[in-house]
Amino acid sequence: MLGRPRSRVAAGLPAVTPDHIIDAALELTARHGVETWTLRQLASAVDVYPAVIYHHVGDREAVVTAVVDRVLAKYQLPEADLPWSDWWRRFLTNLRAVFVQYPGVARRVALSGPSTETGGPTVDAAMRSLLGAGFEQDEAALVCRLLISQACLFVSLEDDQRHASAVRAQIAGGWGALTSDPNLDALATLNESVQDRLNDPKRNPDYFGELFDYAVDRMLDGIAQRLHEMTGH
Repeated sequence: MLGRPRSRVAAGLPAVTPDHIIDAALELTARHGVETWTLRQLASAVDVYPAVIYHHVGDREAVVTAVVDRVLAKYQLPEADLPWSDWWRRFLTNLRAVFVQYPGVARRVALSGPSTETGGPTVDAAMRSLLGAGFEQDEAALVCRLLISQACLFVSLEDDQRHASAVRAQIAGGWGALTSDPNLDALATLNESVQDRLNDPKRNPDYFGELFDYAVDRMLDGIAQRLHEMTGH
């Protein structure tokens, strides 16, 4: 970066703006994960000194917060008139489709949630779907937190397993290893299933997606039963 012209226009570079910085941080997040890139890498991507990042956006945490908000703005909310369980199934599926493109963002949301400005409309729509279904206020809040946090945690696990070959090797070598103990024949069945899914992408091209959908469906089944117990319908 030393020796470049003082004017970015003269150098043929775009003007430095907060949006330009966050765009670059979003690209780094997609390639490396939100927890991996450094402020120096971001400054290099924008072709500025790190102090310019501080001036326009703030420290790394401020940039990450902006990245999380930008990611959350990418998914679409389902139609408001859907039945509550269909609304949540579509919402969580849409959420995963966006989160898997930006490793580490789901974990951030699970830990601290989005900013009120960005997350407010989403949480409002989510709560409306539950209140309209007949959940009382306190229980609706619990259901909302449960579903969003568990979906984020599932995607976080997917991030770790998808991008860490050592983790996949540990799973394959542990739960995927066949056992010769005749007293553990049920365990052998599970191990065989894990091994097949990990090593044969043709058999199951989206194991993570299938597992996520199964978890969401089973959570919604349980919550629907709870609603039936409370309301009788």
